[in-house]
Amino acid sequence: MEKLLVSACLLGVGCRYDGKSVPRADVLALAEKYSVIPFCPEVYGGLTTPRVPSEISEGRVYSADGRDVTMQFERGADEAVRLCKALGIKKAVLKEKSPSCGTGEIYDGSFTGRMTVGDGISAAALRRAGVEVFGESEVRLLL
Repeated sequence: MEKLLVSACLLGVGCRYDGKSVPRADVLALAEKYSVIPFCPEVYGGLTTPRVPSEISEGRVYSADGRDVTMQFERGADEAVRLCKALGIKKAVLKEKSPSCGTGEIYDGSFTGRMTVGDGISAAALRRAGVEVFGESEVRLLL
């Protein structure tokens, strides 16, 4: 069975910044076709749950209280890539809009809810490593 990296929060794991999850039935259904590997790059990067929300601004990641947390986000991205290489994972389903996992559109760094074109730190690293990245709204392409 093909392995698929999936943002853990989409599978019901309470690892989001607010300590909650956003489980989706269509994402859970992927387990019928794939060997699903849950992963949260922010947790693997050393951030706590819950944590202050973060956004990307000018290539760096800042928490809403002004701390630069780029190093933790980059560490989590490195771990995601390492896991995919170790397990031969070629595809990932990631949480949209996230500063780690966002695919194609992320919050603009102003903490006002405005969006901008771009990828999260882990999504970009996975793409550079050759992993095909999907947002949760694209799950239908995998079922």
